[in-house]
Amino acid sequence: MNKVLIYTTPTCPYCKIAEEYFRSKDVAFEEIDVVKNPSKQGELLQKSQGRLGVPVIDIDGHIIFGFDKGQVEKYLALRK
Repeated sequence: MNKVLIYTTPTCPYCKIAEEYFRSKDVAFEEIDVVKNPSKQGELLQKSQGRLGVPVIDIDGHIIFGFDKGQVEKYLALRK
């Protein structure tokens, strides 16, 4: 099974939209709240090339900045 990670913060509305989208499609994902887990902030910055915004979505190593449904669907299609 392929891996989907979502880097989030508690106040990010687009993070919640992304999570709801994955749940509606029955896509398993791991949420990484970088406020509750500050040790993951460096990992987020590395994957996002220094960008501070969330969500950052990692689908099998393909990094998506923000919730871009088209990009998410493109990379999820690779999972078939």
